[in-house]
Amino acid sequence: MAEADPPLKMLDQLQHIAAPDGRRSRRILRLALFLGLPLVVLIGGLALWFAGADTISTDNAYVKQDVVSVSAEVGGLITSVEVHENQLVQPGQVLFRINPEPYRIALAKADAALAAAQVRVSQLRTDLQTSGVNIDGSQADVRLAEAELSRQQELAAHGFTTKARLQAAETALANARWHARTAEVQSEKARAALANGSQLPGQNPQIALATAERDKAALDLARTVVRAPVGGRVSQAARLQVGQMMVSALPALSIVSGDRSWVEANFKENQLERLQPGQPATVRFDAFSHMALKGHVQSIGVGTGSVFSVLPAQNATGNWVKVTQRIPVRIVLDQPPPRNLLAGLSAEVSVNLGHRR
Repeated sequence: MAEADPPLKMLDQLQHIAAPDGRRSRRILRLALFLGLPLVVLIGGLALWFAGADTISTDNAYVKQDVVSVSAEVGGLITSVEVHENQLVQPGQVLFRINPEPYRIALAKADAALAAAQVRVSQLRTDLQTSGVNIDGSQADVRLAEAELSRQQELAAHGFTTKARLQAAETALANARWHARTAEVQSEKARAALANGSQLPGQNPQIALATAERDKAALDLARTVVRAPVGGRVSQAARLQVGQMMVSALPALSIVSGDRSWVEANFKENQLERLQPGQPATVRFDAFSHMALKGHVQSIGVGTGSVFSVLPAQNATGNWVKVTQRIPVRIVLDQPPPRNLLAGLSAEVSVNLGHRR
């Protein structure tokens, strides 16, 4: 035991020597952390500030899609509804039908009017031909009366006829000339009735009018079947009921076309100084928090939202309060979204002002 005492004493001496060095290292480490951590935070904050100087963002942004309001071009009772809410339809697909019977009757009436116009034109052509025959006959009567008058005048010169016969020949010639002139007037009248206006060369106006009315009746009949003008999903179809009276030009339902989506971001007016079309943007959606899409600024609105409101603000009052205005900016997506976007979804848009497409 006496021999082991010297090593134990040496170990205790080494521990006493090393203890001050360990405490000194811990003090240096605490001092480094105390000074370095704020420095790191300051450097990180400056980096974020400089990075954010080239970026503007807003959460006042919404998904926009083409929404087509469909209305009937003719009125009448709805006889059938061929679609339901949120149904996907193709262009030209039947949406609903209107009672066609009144329009079939109108088409039949227009067909009869067209046939009557064709008959009238045929009669006018016949009258024109008849007037030509009458002119030929009247001119022949005039020549005969002139010959008879000449003969009576020659006989009267030699005293071989009476004055009554001479006057009768003169009267016959006058009547023949009057009938010839009347036949010419009737022919001109018939020719004028068959004349074509400068707006419709080669076509009789009566037949053209009847044809136009017939085409209008046929078009109205075809419009009793209302078809989808574009493809998309049907909205507000529940408003259509069989037996309901449809008024022409009144919106019946809407079709939302999901083929083309964009984001309308409403930036504050003090954010527009460096904003330009073509700058890249990042779009995030509240409904799909994991999804971020790339896009770019397509255009900047020509006015604030209040300018185009139904009741624009009137600021010429004594209690005017300045309100920061917002300008709509259209953001176009550069890539198709992995999920179907819905019109009206909220979004957050960030635009990088330091780059441009």
